[in-house]
Amino acid sequence: MPDDARARRQNQTGLGILLALVCAAVLLTALPDHDREGGGACTARTLTSWSADARLTGEFARYGDDASRTDDWTGGDGTHSVRLPDGRVLWLFSDTYLGLVHGPPNPVGESYAWRDVSAPLVRNSAVVMSREGRLQSTLPAPVFPDPGPQQWRWPVAARVEPRFPGSPEKVVRVLLWTRTAGQAPWIYGVPTATEVATLSLPDLRLEGISTVLDQRLVADASRRVLFGTSMVDAGEWTYVFGGDDGQAASRPVSKAYVARVPRGRLAEPGAWEYWDGSGWAVRARPAPVLGDGQRRGVGSAFTVVRDGGTYVLFTMAAGTAGLTTVTSYWACAPTGPWHGPTRGFSPSLPQGDVAAYNPQMHTELSHGDRLVLSYDVNWLDATGAGVSAQTNVSRNVSLYRPRFVTLRLAGPGS
Repeated sequence: MPDDARARRQNQTGLGILLALVCAAVLLTALPDHDREGGGACTARTLTSWSADARLTGEFARYGDDASRTDDWTGGDGTHSVRLPDGRVLWLFSDTYLGLVHGPPNPVGESYAWRDVSAPLVRNSAVVMSREGRLQSTLPAPVFPDPGPQQWRWPVAARVEPRFPGSPEKVVRVLLWTRTAGQAPWIYGVPTATEVATLSLPDLRLEGISTVLDQRLVADASRRVLFGTSMVDAGEWTYVFGGDDGQAASRPVSKAYVARVPRGRLAEPGAWEYWDGSGWAVRARPAPVLGDGQRRGVGSAFTVVRDGGTYVLFTMAAGTAGLTTVTSYWACAPTGPWHGPTRGFSPSLPQGDVAAYNPQMHTELSHGDRLVLSYDVNWLDATGAGVSAQTNVSRNVSLYRPRFVTLRLAGPGS
């Protein structure tokens, strides 16, 4: 073959390969995104409707107002839940009031049920709900003891998993945030460590607590990351989401992070892998997957749910809207990219200087396209001293209790 003919043939072959690559890229971008880890088609998800769930909200009001016991739950925040193998639901709370609730009027003549300001306050609690949906009992509180002086543990997301991989025996793993008392702006404690507690089944006895990620060596407290605000199972992995405390450092929003653990190994620190911005590594410094510190980001606690191949994240909005408005983002993988914020909603709030926070999804109570989400309500503490908030949530006990809404999501054009 002449040299010029051979050259033309090589050029045509190279051009053909290039065109084939371009066409393949076009086809890939035209097809729906797919979750890289768990499978399933991914499309945009937006909120289409929401409504108050009066039954669930009322059940917590009924139980909290019951004055037949003095050692049970009368109010709390940090609402998380997990369904147990026998059908019961375990509800986990952070700071919790015990004691008695008195009927109205309160000591200042308002028509609110109330508790005495000296009522016991514990750092965490757990309440058991029957399979029929009726709250039954409070475990002896606190369930998770303080790790040391001026330190405490807040429970977050939980899972039922094998005692060890392949074991037929099940246990409950509860993610814990350890915090240490601090000065302003750390009035709610300095983030210290992520831990995992093991509860036996069916009696829910605390067996032990292991440290997963110690953050005490991170000098800048606003860069410390605590994991467990939400967990999502996909394929062979459990994805554990977390955040920093950027809001305490005067940023409008915090940043979100993600780790992954082989399903059934949450209590093994060496099994945790952290997203470092380019891949997964066991001892990596976590890199944020969402948040610019200004308009896009998450509140101090947020929740993630998997809808088909799409991950949907709910959080309080940035800025002052974060006191009243829940917004959302969506992604095709836990690591992002996260799209949004998309359409939000403003759940009902009682009268007064109050705020909503800590939106949490409860998949064990969700059915079909009906998603159940809770949010907590508290009095705004302008002084930072805690006195005003404690006084107000005691004179109106309905403030410091979870409220529930039902959400529905849809893809584009639905």
